[in-house]
Amino acid sequence: MAHSKANNRVVSISPLEASLRRKVRRQLRSLGFHKSADGTLEVDGHDKGVVRRLHSPQRTDRLLANADFLARRARKLLPYFASGPEVDPTAIRPELERVYAGTWQADLFRLAALTWSVPVSNGFGRRLRYVIWDAHNGKLLGLIAIGDPVFNLSVRDTLIGWNADDRRERLVNVMDAYVLGALPPYNALLGGKMVACLIRSRQIYNEFTRTYGNTVGIISGQAKKARLLAVTTSSSMGRSSVYNRLKLGGVSYFEPIGYTRGWGHFHISDDLFLELRDYLRNIGHEYADQHRFGQGPNWRLRSTRAALKALGFRDDLLRHGIRRQVFICNLASNAATILRTGKGRPDLSSLLTVQQIADLALERWILPRAERRPDYRVWNRSDIERLLGDPGISQLPHVASQELNPTLAG
Repeated sequence: MAHSKANNRVVSISPLEASLRRKVRRQLRSLGFHKSADGTLEVDGHDKGVVRRLHSPQRTDRLLANADFLARRARKLLPYFASGPEVDPTAIRPELERVYAGTWQADLFRLAALTWSVPVSNGFGRRLRYVIWDAHNGKLLGLIAIGDPVFNLSVRDTLIGWNADDRRERLVNVMDAYVLGALPPYNALLGGKMVACLIRSRQIYNEFTRTYGNTVGIISGQAKKARLLAVTTSSSMGRSSVYNRLKLGGVSYFEPIGYTRGWGHFHISDDLFLELRDYLRNIGHEYADQHRFGQGPNWRLRSTRAALKALGFRDDLLRHGIRRQVFICNLASNAATILRTGKGRPDLSSLLTVQQIADLALERWILPRAERRPDYRVWNRSDIERLLGDPGISQLPHVASQELNPTLAG
């Protein structure tokens, strides 16, 4: 029986608990975390290289978990990705195709999402997923996925002016973009800005209304006439160069509203989490298997916190300190008022079609970028296969610069 100090008392811990405590400390040290003067977690620097390094074990876990899928499907799906010479910036024409489970498009979405340097979640609750094609050449341009937002997001709730009851009643009208970005070589042409703007399109608003406008809330059990009034997202790399100053035709498509507080569980590997979950089972904790949607927000975060607390760690061990910039896209021009008061009819007069948005984005971002930076043409789709085949590759051109929402991925 080992011993540990807690609140100035010597506490006996089992060999299993002692082993888990060592594994947690070893995991954090391997990522570069150390204790600050006040005992909280700290890492040296917060630039993009540091963020990628911190996420690299999680990304390796994700690629290993998908090894069979990659072996079966990657080569067959690779031809849908573009090489640079196949892209004509003057002729780019995005088309959104809804993705449904069990289809080859779902496999393509899955493969493309695995190329990002910061892993993404599968989303939960309500979901709308899209692959974005360049209709000019039939190649994959980008990805969009929106899903139920996190329940507690202080910068969002403060901006809207919600109390707890308001949020419970009206959060149904907000979604979160947890996958949002352009694939190479389109991202080198600032295609990520165009993809982000497509969130505020009539197609997405209408498909949300058709799919979820008359559904019953899983948690509340109440029928709510949901309207897609706003979509949030956050940058995985701190301050975002993609979402800031995102305006077209005098309309703001995303606006910055603040930063997250740097809490999460991405620095706890999948293998370590499974051991922590088994430990919760051993001590009879209710969180061990409470992971169905509707049983509370972010089960993995709550379970990890409960296990670490039971092992005698400080409550703030899940505060990794990597703050992400949060943005909001209002689809209705009066979205803020309706979300705050619960009254009013959405003003959708400024919503454009996908092609109208694309035309504005081409003129503002893509064509000037293609003229200034023609190096997008050197990209070859085989670089994606190399990246997926070797998790240790960290700096392939363009791929590592992807921006997407990590909020639900932890």
